[in-house]
Amino acid sequence: MADNDRDFYAWANDSAAHLRARRWAEVDVDQIAEELEDMGKQQKHALAGHLKILMLHLLKWRYQPAFRGLSWLLPINNARDEITELLEDSPSLAPKVSEIASRRYSAARSRAILETGLELKTFPVECPFTRDQLVNQDFLPDGDSRRS
Repeated sequence: MADNDRDFYAWANDSAAHLRARRWAEVDVDQIAEELEDMGKQQKHALAGHLKILMLHLLKWRYQPAFRGLSWLLPINNARDEITELLEDSPSLAPKVSEIASRRYSAARSRAILETGLELKTFPVECPFTRDQLVNQDFLPDGDSRRS
């Protein structure tokens, strides 16, 4: 497997072929288990990234109403689309949305401070958005709706 150490695609295809052919001796079970765990982590990390971007733009929407527009609606919509797709593909992540959003909120808050130039005290310390608000395609802070 020396060449495959550098070529993940080839290793993955070779491993899949060995598994399908039931050539167990040629399968690196520990490596496959590690790769499967990493795939799960990547899904969770992707969800966290999309939640952070979503919360950032929701904060900007709420605290800078004069700048509301398509440039903020597009990333809000995109993040929600990606979150929806991730949760459809990996429904076991759905119960983790609140926990992940809570953990990533401080990063979204910090970025909102940088991007808006508003004071730290402007933004709540804890995430002001519920899980339902985050995944609701129509929710915008302050009762605004993107479908109105």
